[in-house]
Amino acid sequence: MRIKATRRRIMAGTAFGAFAATLPRAVFAQAEPIKIGTLTPLTGSGGPYGPVMAKAVQAVAEQVNSAGGVLGRRLQIISEDDQTNPEAGVRAARKLIDVDRVSAILGTWASSVTTAVAPLCWESKTFLCTVSGADSITQLPHQGWLIRTQPNTTLQGQKLAQFMLDHGAKRVFMMMGQTPFTQSTFDNVAKGLAAKGAVSERMIYDDKKPSLRSEVDQALRFNPDTIFAGGYTPDTAVLLKDLYRAGYKGKVFGMAYSINQKLIESVGQNDIVEGVFGQAPSTAQAASGHKRLVELVKVDDPDPYTCQIFDHINLVAMAMAHAKAATGEAIKASVRAVAQGGGTRVDNAVDGIKLIAAGTKVDYDGASGPCDFTDLGDIVDCQFRYEQIKAGKVTVLRIA
Repeated sequence: MRIKATRRRIMAGTAFGAFAATLPRAVFAQAEPIKIGTLTPLTGSGGPYGPVMAKAVQAVAEQVNSAGGVLGRRLQIISEDDQTNPEAGVRAARKLIDVDRVSAILGTWASSVTTAVAPLCWESKTFLCTVSGADSITQLPHQGWLIRTQPNTTLQGQKLAQFMLDHGAKRVFMMMGQTPFTQSTFDNVAKGLAAKGAVSERMIYDDKKPSLRSEVDQALRFNPDTIFAGGYTPDTAVLLKDLYRAGYKGKVFGMAYSINQKLIESVGQNDIVEGVFGQAPSTAQAASGHKRLVELVKVDDPDPYTCQIFDHINLVAMAMAHAKAATGEAIKASVRAVAQGGGTRVDNAVDGIKLIAAGTKVDYDGASGPCDFTDLGDIVDCQFRYEQIKAGKVTVLRIA
């Protein structure tokens, strides 16, 4: 009787297995979900970027879940606001790690937030994907627990110096608030300028002050033909207003994280911002992954950070599928295998997961470009986008 009962159990299990194989993959995705966190600036200086970044991750997760999820489990995205503030970022990261128990955190934007959050991630074995640029981030002892899709400040500073030189800069005064990337940005811009005979001076100002007029007066005593305004949108708006009131007629350059439509709106007077130049890591506009993101979020020209976090969620989903596990450790072990594995080119996780399940190597090219990383976790290379405010709108000059 015992033998017959055992046989019945085996046959019942076999029958269920055959039946389960015919079920839609979406049914399996209703098992215990895989939790992924986004930690983006929904408010604060990065507020113009965070909401659409979180929206892009959610949209990718919904596509993956509709196709059967990852390892038969659906992705659950838990979005938190870091408020563009390290203290708030740490509180939100603690909640994601300790309460939600996410496998990965995606999209940290401000370098100060990433610097504060990164140790929590490597201590808890939570994988971190960031769009922050400070050189110091990948120099942290993270032991492979993070990657960043944003080029570091060394590369950005070199490109910015050349951008200013191309527009005739000979005397440049650099002005920024204190951030983890301020000193590195100053040093690399100054080095690039000096190599071509241009001179520069620098100033770190209090980015919370309602007026920067005394700082502007000090800068103008240098007799600059170019001002580098390297702050975030709120303090850059204050700086531009004071430069205008002081009668400054030279060129102004900044980074596209602050030289944007939000800046134009906050200044409220077109002639204050007219002609200001901006630089940003470029999206891969000709790539199929970029076109896929445009269709997904219904934004004609998604910003670089949205493109990068779109790549984060696709990479993380494929890394888990490759490792056959949904932990941070699995992502760490497999992210480069799917990002630069030398296999079939893919631009989305749905196709990538299918290929991985079939035993095929994949190589991801996304909305921000090829996602190849150094051992430290830095992106190897990317294109840059050069812009200028013209008639109250941010206008692309070139992508190179």
